[in-house]
Amino acid sequence: MNALTNVQFIEQNGKPAFVVIPYEEYLRLLPSEDITIPHEVVGLVVKNGMNLVKGWRTYLGLTQAQVAKKAGMSQAALSQMEKGEKNLRTKTLEKLAAAMGLKVEQLQD
Repeated sequence: MNALTNVQFIEQNGKPAFVVIPYEEYLRLLPSEDITIPHEVVGLVVKNGMNLVKGWRTYLGLTQAQVAKKAGMSQAALSQMEKGEKNLRTKTLEKLAAAMGLKVEQLQD
């Protein structure tokens, strides 16, 4: 059994309210990388109906031509992706993320 034994429960009014765990266990439970998307990017996606690729590109102030060149693809291909192509291949996401200085997870829906 993998039950924690070095845990402290703190009760309030006879009911569990808090749990104290060893610091090392707390660190183990945290996500390994903090993947975030700025509020402004989320706003572009939600309010303007952009996908994450276009939202990030717009937020970063980059043109389609700039991102496409850095990603090794044509501007027309990037334009098609930004018009709503879903489920981009992992390799494509990797190229776009690298071109914009992002992590792949920041471009995944």
